[in-house]
Amino acid sequence: MTSFPYRPGSPEALAARWVQWVAATGPLRNPVSDDTGAHAHRRQPADVWFLAGCFGGAVEQHCTVPAGRPLFFPAFNIWGPDAGPIPETTGDAYVDDVRHPVEPVDASEPFEVRGALLNPVTRSRGPVPVRVWGLWASVDPLPPGAHRVRFTGTDGHGFRVAAMYELTVA
Repeated sequence: MTSFPYRPGSPEALAARWVQWVAATGPLRNPVSDDTGAHAHRRQPADVWFLAGCFGGAVEQHCTVPAGRPLFFPAFNIWGPDAGPIPETTGDAYVDDVRHPVEPVDASEPFEVRGALLNPVTRSRGPVPVRVWGLWASVDPLPPGAHRVRFTGTDGHGFRVAAMYELTVA
């Protein structure tokens, strides 16, 4: 296993980086556990702004995104040592109430994750090989001001996620 097998900037690399971002924070301030957006800014990379979503159910979050940053987020995803497509999975994304495409991204080549203790990805500090699959959205930088981003996904078997972000781009 190489530590990072994906071409920089590719959807697979962004999905792998998103998983590493989630793993970098323990359970108390983790962006996926955050139901308000208070921790959305933690450990964000300089070249993209990740939106976290949730571990199931629905959340509404508020955060400020630096101007000029594209967004990347999963409408639905699964990670782990054997993550792969779930046949019935569906997902949707909307930016300012306009439907935005979601695309399947399969980062099936294992990449290394070193996480914070008790993080939701590895539960350990690692290194741990992880794969990720999901329905992901890439959004070009939004103009300064208020924006709404919504995304939902389901595994087709009753598990559902939904997130609504009120964003301020500044």
